[in-house]
Amino acid sequence: MTTFLLRHASTSYSSRHQVNGDPSLRLPLNEEGVAACHRLRDAGTLSSARTWITSAFPRAQQTAVLLAGATQRAFRVDSRLNEIDYGDFEGGPFLDYAAWLGRHGPWKRPPGSAESQREAFTRMLTGLRDALVRPGPRVIITHGLVLSLVTWALSEAPGAAVPLFFPEAPCLEPFVIADARLHRLTARLLYDIGANRIHAQTGGDGSSRPGGMPVLATFDPLRTPPEERSPHA
Repeated sequence: MTTFLLRHASTSYSSRHQVNGDPSLRLPLNEEGVAACHRLRDAGTLSSARTWITSAFPRAQQTAVLLAGATQRAFRVDSRLNEIDYGDFEGGPFLDYAAWLGRHGPWKRPPGSAESQREAFTRMLTGLRDALVRPGPRVIITHGLVLSLVTWALSEAPGAAVPLFFPEAPCLEPFVIADARLHRLTARLLYDIGANRIHAQTGGDGSSRPGGMPVLATFDPLRTPPEERSPHA
């Protein structure tokens, strides 16, 4: 079976690179986002889906409704797929959050936030992993941060050093991945994040340095457990 991973369609915030990690904010898709949903639905790319899963954010759920059409009766909502809690940076430019992250690192919780970047990654990856128990093919509509992490990890060799920032995942471009591969990948990343936390707590240098124009933030080098070393991971 396969899983279609999508970032929600565009909003006024995403087009201006403003951050929104608060699901209570009613932030609808913009006109281009709605039109893009209609184009993707008409293309039939997702017509085989048996299960639709979204984050708790209105923009993700609106995207699901527009893509699935009137024949889809129910969606599963999993708040573990939510965007990161940006705390006091809510509603501001992403670059402000990125500058703070570059100074404080991925395990520090921003002011006003309930989670650090890596705590958010653990939550998101667990949601992706557990979605695999649902009937497939399935569509998962989530947010740019976790999709950027997944696509980066698939393109890099195990153990590759990761810059603090990497390119933003595009809105509404389906990324298709086999279930077995997604399961291996989430297991690998969850292992690496846990190992990196131990490393940081025992005095290792878990910091990363910005390079180039920051768009989305990631965490410091992935170290793959021996049992997961595979060219097909």
